[in-house]
Amino acid sequence: MPPATPLLDTVHEPADLHRMSKEELKQLADELRAETIDAVSVTGGHLGAGLGVVELTVALHAVFDTPRDKLIWDVGHQAYPHKILTGRRDRIRTLRQGGGLSGFTKRAESAYDPFGAAHSSTSISAGLGMAVARDLKGEGHHVVCVIGDGAMSAGMAYEAMNNAGAMVSRLIIVLNDNDMSIARPVGAMSAYLARLLSSGTYRGFRSFAAQLAKRLPKFIENTARRAEEYARGMATGGTTLFDELGIYYVGPIDGHNLDHLLPVLKNVRDKDIGPVLIHVVTEKGRGFEPAKTAADKCHAVARFDVITGTEVKVKANAPTYTRVFGESLAEEAGRDGKILAITAAMPSGTGVDIFAEKFPERAFDVGIAEQHAVTFAAGLAADGFKPFAAIYSTFLQRAYDQVVHDVAVQSLPVRFAIDRAGLVGADGPTHVGAFDIAYLATLPNFVVMAAADEAELKHMVATAASIDDRPSAFRYPRGEGVGVDLPERGEVLEIGKGRIVREGSKVAILSLGARLQEALKAADELGALGLPTTVADARFAKPLDEELIRSLARQHEVFLTVEEGASGGFGAHVLQFLAREGLLDAGLKIRTLCLPDVFQDQDKPERMYDAAGLNAPQIVATALAALGQAEAGLSAPQRA
Repeated sequence: MPPATPLLDTVHEPADLHRMSKEELKQLADELRAETIDAVSVTGGHLGAGLGVVELTVALHAVFDTPRDKLIWDVGHQAYPHKILTGRRDRIRTLRQGGGLSGFTKRAESAYDPFGAAHSSTSISAGLGMAVARDLKGEGHHVVCVIGDGAMSAGMAYEAMNNAGAMVSRLIIVLNDNDMSIARPVGAMSAYLARLLSSGTYRGFRSFAAQLAKRLPKFIENTARRAEEYARGMATGGTTLFDELGIYYVGPIDGHNLDHLLPVLKNVRDKDIGPVLIHVVTEKGRGFEPAKTAADKCHAVARFDVITGTEVKVKANAPTYTRVFGESLAEEAGRDGKILAITAAMPSGTGVDIFAEKFPERAFDVGIAEQHAVTFAAGLAADGFKPFAAIYSTFLQRAYDQVVHDVAVQSLPVRFAIDRAGLVGADGPTHVGAFDIAYLATLPNFVVMAAADEAELKHMVATAASIDDRPSAFRYPRGEGVGVDLPERGEVLEIGKGRIVREGSKVAILSLGARLQEALKAADELGALGLPTTVADARFAKPLDEELIRSLARQHEVFLTVEEGASGGFGAHVLQFLAREGLLDAGLKIRTLCLPDVFQDQDKPERMYDAAGLNAPQIVATALAALGQAEAGLSAPQRA
């Protein structure tokens, strides 16, 4: 039963908050927190981050005139309370569902989302762009960016602040410091922020700060393990890093105390100075008891019971690909002391935490810094180690120049473990792993593999560990494996060689990656229609198994390639090879099945793959259409 929310029920847009007293806003925050918990209990999603910014969300909308004033949430996974207050409460229980609200901010969804975000550390750059655009147009609204302390481990945030500090454009940056991102933040910046929270003496070092927050709450005093170095620096006339960048620093203040937040935000709003950073201290998962004991403060959850916090999870039939990778890498590392694991703030998401339990001194979490992660790995490889950089497909995009320049050009044996390859369901278009085949297979001397199942993934971990003369990558999807038996030890595969899984004579299906099971189902259906079908697992997108491709092209009338990637990937490489070899000249009917040339919105994965034309019925329909046949109830997907 939804919680009682009498005050929240009167809010239809943020302007309704402008008429509320401070006490009413406090009640509203309590109701908003309860509504957020109840909504996410129905849909699942990101919970801890949103609960930590409830009071901040209320204060920002109460003080600023959104959407005229631009409010940008970095990443956007903490914006559920923001969505509730901005006219989307009636749809909040459709979060991350097909046809429902996005789990992140999205420009097409609301005027209150001025910038779409789902990757970290973009808000200050985008906000500065909007601030300059405002100035050029002679307008007077505010631009406010909310960025977390974990996101401050990415270089892009500093590039933006450095640029902002050198300009006169009015920009307000709210640093939401909850001392914990997805994993505990690492690196010098996080330590600096923790020290920055320390001193009660901050009240005296600036008259402006003294006006904004005259009393340091016990919460901050008790939580901070405070920096004498910072206090000494301020006492002797020193400055913060932000000041050195040209950004006026205010804080730290208690992000759950509206008595502090409201006057600070109002004073900053009304001050006619350049870029300002307000340092706000919050507690991730605030107000939800189960979050206090959860290691990640309920960062991302499945549907759950509101009272107990117990998540509703379907019993797994097979281990996840992520777990298989983590365990396989740890096994290989037990035999080879040069194997190292690197992650960019996603140890549990990539399985590196499993590796780290056994080899903590050989696991490195570099923070939200994919560019650094790749070049760090390149440096290790250059000195004889065997680094595995475990990075989601969608996040590896952020480091493409480093992959090209620092790894590929030098032919350094960095191994890329690419999780979340293919469609990712509820996370939607921002997290889809659609492009890695295309952007890696175009690079000279790069080995690119894709696992058809969890056993193949184990073989590919072993194969990557054995490659010492060039870079390599292996990709695998989100979620559970298909339930095949795992070998005791991964086999080193012959580079550039696929395998025949089933033999036929009329139709050939060459699958790359985890659509193999759907290809086999399609082969069953085609066989039942009198069309014997060969199914092959390519294993490698680069180098291609040219002998296998020649054989399939010469011995079959119809040749289909299937991949969980965008156009321009595996199918394009196969087509180019066939054209170069003259294997298209005799009338071979070839079709390349890949993800459509659109950004697909979130939905259940099976529905997304249906829409993409990559499930068995669509594979069958494509083969029949190529033969000029039709089957009742089946239609081939449209291809560009």
